[in-house]
Amino acid sequence: MTAKSNLPAEPRTNDKRVTEFFDTYFSKKIEIATDQYVVVQGFFEKRGFEESAAKVVASVLIQQAKIDGVKVFEFLDTLAKFTDNQLSDLVIEILNHNRTSSSTLGSRNTSNFPTIENRNILI
Repeated sequence: MTAKSNLPAEPRTNDKRVTEFFDTYFSKKIEIATDQYVVVQGFFEKRGFEESAAKVVASVLIQQAKIDGVKVFEFLDTLAKFTDNQLSDLVIEILNHNRTSSSTLGSRNTSNFPTIENRNILI
């Protein structure tokens, strides 16, 4: 029994044809246009993502847009209206959808509302 992981699998054979066939057996290849990739990556870098994170997010979002039948540039126009927090939450949801269920991403929500315990403490 093999364990699922988010890390790339090590090839077990020297024959590249066999490795490529079995590595992509359950997944459909999706071609991504270079101009779309560069624009999406630039969008996320402009919004404060680091270069490596922007590359990963761009590839995953373009793949998801292709799967859902959504035009990439229309999707970017929609994302441009989001605040930074909304954009981060959306990216987290899409990345979690494309990851194995053994691990998930999340964000921390800080509350500025005082709790009952804070109100009852005297300083």
